[in-house]
Amino acid sequence: MSAVRSGPYVPGSSMQQQGYGGRESANLGDILERVLDRGVVIAGDIQVNLLDIELLTIKLRLLIASVDTAREMGIDWWEHDPWLTGDAHELAKQNRKLRRRLAALEEIVATRAEAAHEPEAVERGR
Repeated sequence: MSAVRSGPYVPGSSMQQQGYGGRESANLGDILERVLDRGVVIAGDIQVNLLDIELLTIKLRLLIASVDTAREMGIDWWEHDPWLTGDAHELAKQNRKLRRRLAALEEIVATRAEAAHEPEAVERGR
């Protein structure tokens, strides 16, 4: 049976070195190493209701792990994300090109729609 200590907590005392509840104490570095090595999933849902009407639901899923641990789990989205891999310039260029093409197509459609309605306007004016 272990002895129970009474009195104020003194930093550097034997209780701090033994840890609370008989476990070894761990510093922040040890804890961080364990978390990154094994990974931690934090999940939660936030719902906003008004008079039993659901207005908003936010689903939170957070994974904290090292890059190596994430790769072992099959997670490597950062290697293919163009915004993170330096392909953002190419995406912006492609986006501008597509916007120009879309504008040209919209102009063609608008021109054809106006041309299709012009004979009706001429016939109505007679």
